[in-house]
Amino acid sequence: MQKVAVIVQDGAEPFGLGSLVEVWGEPEHPEDGTPVFDFQVCTPRPGRVRGRSDYDLFVERGLDATLDADLVCLSPKHGFLEHDPAVLEVVRAAYDRGAIIYAHCSGVFELGAAGLLDGRDCTTHWRYGDLLARMYPEAKVCPDVLYCRDGNVLTGAGSAAGIDASLHLMREQFGAKVATATARRIVVPPHRDGGQAQFIANAVPDCEAETLGPLLEWIVQNLSEDLGVETLARRSHMSARTFARRFRAETGTTPHSWVTKQRVQAAEELLERTDHSIDWIADEVGFGNAATLRHHFGRVRGLSPQQYRRRFAG
Repeated sequence: MQKVAVIVQDGAEPFGLGSLVEVWGEPEHPEDGTPVFDFQVCTPRPGRVRGRSDYDLFVERGLDATLDADLVCLSPKHGFLEHDPAVLEVVRAAYDRGAIIYAHCSGVFELGAAGLLDGRDCTTHWRYGDLLARMYPEAKVCPDVLYCRDGNVLTGAGSAAGIDASLHLMREQFGAKVATATARRIVVPPHRDGGQAQFIANAVPDCEAETLGPLLEWIVQNLSEDLGVETLARRSHMSARTFARRFRAETGTTPHSWVTKQRVQAAEELLERTDHSIDWIADEVGFGNAATLRHHFGRVRGLSPQQYRRRFAG
C-alpha cells in the first residue's frame, strides 16, 4: 500500500477526516520509522468544500486522485443520504480493480448506494444502524461493533472508531510493530478489536467505582498464567458471574475473547521480532501448544503463524 486517497464532500465532518489524516496522512516521522504514504484528499468539484462545523475546506484535487490509489477512503459528511453519481462511479471502479475501500461512519451509505454492501458484513455509527439495514436489506449490518472488514471493504463506526479501523488495516498490511508505533505516535491504545461494542456501560466510571484497568494491565504482563474467569474473578475479589458482567460492562467484550486477542497480539510481535519456534511462542503467550496458537491465530488473523512471520518478520 503506497497511495491513499480520501474523498471529502460538502458537509464534511472534521473529526472523521482528521482521524484519517492522523493515521494515513502524517509526513515523515523518523522517530518510529513507520511508513509514509502518498496521501491525497480529493472531491468531486475541486475548490471550496463546505464544512459541517463553522469552517470550510479548500481541496485542489478532483476524483482522478482515486484512479491509482491502493486505499480509497470515504470521509463522513452531513447529508449522507445524498449521493454524487461521480463519487459512486469512482468507488465502484476502485473496488473493481482491487483497491481497498474504507467507509468511515456514515460514509457506508455511499457504499450501499454504489451496490457494494449486498451480502457483506458492515457497520456504521450506532445511530444509523437501523436505517442502514432498512435501506440496504441485503447488507449484513452489525450495528454494535467498532469496525468490520469483509473482503476489500472496511467499514467503521463513528468518531474515534475511525482510528481503530485504520489501525486494524495498518496492522493487517504492515504488522503489529508498525501499527503499535503508529498508535503510540497519535497517543491511542494500539488495538481495539473490531468486535468490541460501540457502547461500553462504564466507559467513564465515577471516582468511587472500581475499574478493571489495573487487572487488564496485569493480564497483559502475565499472559502465560492461568487467565480463566474463575482465576481472574478471585484476583478481583468478585464472584465469577459478577466479574464477567463487570468485565463486559467496562471492555465491551468477554474475558475469554479479550484475553485471546491479547495473546494473539503478543504472538504477532514475537513472530515479527524473534526467531523462536512456534511452540516456544505458544507457551510464552499462554496458548500452551502450537496447535492452539494456530487455531486462534488463524481465526483472528486469517493466516497461520508461519505465514504471518514470512510476511512481517524484520
